[in-house]
Amino acid sequence: MYGLKTESAFDSAHFLADYYGKCENLHGHRWRVVVYLEQENLQEEGTMRDMVLDFGVFKKAVRSLAEELDHTFLVEEGTLKPATIAALEGEGFSLTVLPFRTTAENLARYFAERLRAEGLPVSQVDMYETPNNCAIWRA
Repeated sequence: MYGLKTESAFDSAHFLADYYGKCENLHGHRWRVVVYLEQENLQEEGTMRDMVLDFGVFKKAVRSLAEELDHTFLVEEGTLKPATIAALEGEGFSLTVLPFRTTAENLARYFAERLRAEGLPVSQVDMYETPNNCAIWRA
């Protein structure tokens, strides 16, 4: 089995609706995402012969996705009133409305699904919301 690993980071705010602690309030994180690729065989032809994937291609895909979420307010769909969303957007804030609760676990799965849809053989995603705590998604 062969594998690659790269990482990126992004800053964003979020809150957890219907939560019982501090995280129900708006707060931010310096999210660190570590993505692992794994496949049984190396590529056999072309410029990526004897590679899992070119590191440049891999890094660009992960960093591009992190950039989409950088300096945005991650909002679970349906947790804010339409008037609140309109007011925030009217003030020029960047919002990313997602169809799931914005936990580290769900963000790890989101990265995995998006990258797998691009054809990357993602085997694991570690999503750190603090330097010492991360959620892990595994294939």
